[in-house]
Amino acid sequence: MSDSETGHTAKGYRDLSDEMRQEFLDEAVELLQGLDVLLDSSRNGRSRGADVVAEFRRVALRLKGQAANFGLRPLATVATRLDDYLLQAPKDLPPRVWDDLQKFQDVLLALAEGRVATDTATAVLVRQLPVRLGFDVRDVEIRDIEVMLVMPPGAQTRFVEREMQQCGYRVSVVPDTIDAFSLAVQTKPDLIVVSAMMPHLDGIDLAIGLVSMPATRNIPIAVITSLDQGDDRLALLPAKVPVLHKGPSFGDDLFKALDNLFLI
Repeated sequence: MSDSETGHTAKGYRDLSDEMRQEFLDEAVELLQGLDVLLDSSRNGRSRGADVVAEFRRVALRLKGQAANFGLRPLATVATRLDDYLLQAPKDLPPRVWDDLQKFQDVLLALAEGRVATDTATAVLVRQLPVRLGFDVRDVEIRDIEVMLVMPPGAQTRFVEREMQQCGYRVSVVPDTIDAFSLAVQTKPDLIVVSAMMPHLDGIDLAIGLVSMPATRNIPIAVITSLDQGDDRLALLPAKVPVLHKGPSFGDDLFKALDNLFLI
């Protein structure tokens, strides 16, 4: 095949990719406009809260997967945060949920329509989003501190999340260490708390990797574990990574770590 033919083939692939990307964006705009109509209906009592949550989650799951495939990282990340926001939605939705969902819909639609400047950092976008459902924001003063919990679903994660929320931190939960790599680079959280034992890739390996990478080495990281203090695996952690031990000492370990990291 000649260089000319190769060039034409490459151009054809790029054109097809651009066409598919635009088709996805057009579909995303349509879906998000539909959410706006649904929100208006719900505010006026014509739609059940459970149906609204289900539809917003359906759209969020659809957008985050396809957006990532087309390299639309900010759109994928905000969709992920929407799904995370709704993950613990109670049966009786708090009054703030409608304004919160409107904010998510507005940001997603602005991204899909290209109304967000291309140089706007994802870290800036996520800090504009509502805090996660699951506690009453009237109980605490929300601080502009983003905490990423890299932990599997379960009671321990909910406990740690609650502790962080009571400090006024904005908390997101990432149940997969591989996903955490990408999200840490994009969202630049103020603190990452990772469980030492995780599927696919250990939390200790994640902590070591993030501390080593130029893009994330200045992000404070702490590791939660039930391993004994003398365990050889903990010895692999960089000295600046505090260890939070599960059990009676957890609260003290957490307070000490946050204080040392100037987050209190």
